[in-house]
Amino acid sequence: MRYNDRYNAHQARRLEVRPGITGLAQVNGRNAISWEQKFDYDVQYVDSITFLGDWKIMFRTVGKVFKREGITSATSVTMEEFMGTPEQVHHE
Repeated sequence: MRYNDRYNAHQARRLEVRPGITGLAQVNGRNAISWEQKFDYDVQYVDSITFLGDWKIMFRTVGKVFKREGITSATSVTMEEFMGTPEQVHHE
């Protein structure tokens, strides 16, 4: 919630669905990818929600947990605070 006012229009689309326990960003890099990449995965999910897709994400999550992949970022033990995206960065 504290990041909501920091989202650009594209990133704010992630709020079109309720938060879950996992997601595309978690199975595609987790904390090893940038905030912008995470938000792109969230918007991709919003645009392609399916029951089968949700199950695939759940199964991939279990594998990632056991392999302990993507837990840390390049500069932090978890993930740096999201401060907003510079205007020149545009994802759509």
